[in-house]
Amino acid sequence: MIGDYSAAELRRILRIDDKELRSCLRAALLPGSTRTRPRVYSFQNLVALRTAKGLREAGISANRIRKVLESLKRQLGEGRAISSIKVYASGQRVVVWDGDLRWQPDSGQFLLNFDTAEILPTKRLVSRSRSRPAGQEQADAWYERAVELQHDSREEAERAYLQAIRLRPSFVEAHINLGLLYHQGAEFDRAEACYRRALEYRPDLALAHFNLGVILEDQHDEAGALTAYRQAVAQDPRFKEAHCHLAELYEKLGKRRDALRHYAAAKRLK
Repeated sequence: MIGDYSAAELRRILRIDDKELRSCLRAALLPGSTRTRPRVYSFQNLVALRTAKGLREAGISANRIRKVLESLKRQLGEGRAISSIKVYASGQRVVVWDGDLRWQPDSGQFLLNFDTAEILPTKRLVSRSRSRPAGQEQADAWYERAVELQHDSREEAERAYLQAIRLRPSFVEAHINLGLLYHQGAEFDRAEACYRRALEYRPDLALAHFNLGVILEDQHDEAGALTAYRQAVAQDPRFKEAHCHLAELYEKLGKRRDALRHYAAAKRLK
């Protein structure tokens, strides 16, 4: 079949031996071939294997690659393929770039886009850099510092996010990441305020509606959570997690028909 690849073709295309192929298959969550049961692999399988190979060569462990690819499957949903994005290692971070946003699939943290020199043409980088005011450059630097700090020092990360927001009040990614930081620390009121501020600047951002729904549900505001989840689905009908949360919340409220509708929507996106 056109577009299908045998194990031998994969080894040739990826320039790896049989042992390396088996390792990449395990990392990419794909079954291997046997003598009695040879398998063929799709183009998307090939892309996933190339991604796993690149991450392994960058020093990312096979176990972490599996977790990253599992997270990506959930984040991309059925409608988007791995070939539509770029996955690469930046130091010890695994980064996804979809042409607009960058994020870490294993943590859900947004990153900045202006330093993706290996992806964007040089001319575009220069143009973008020149158009950024000095205050925005400083905000970007504080944001990147916060992302680096949040695993080691929550307090310093919080200060860095706040500094980025002070310099650039419309910094939506900073509001969302700061909200996640507060949310993880069970500071629900502060997290809610961050998500609402993000929505003031980006009312079409499904992720901000979803995060707001989670924090409202954690505070037992079921009505508010339903509204937020519905907004997330309205902005992004393929947002599987939002459908799942809606289904569970409707079921909890005894609205079985609505729950089944969203369970079915989530299942279609599996």
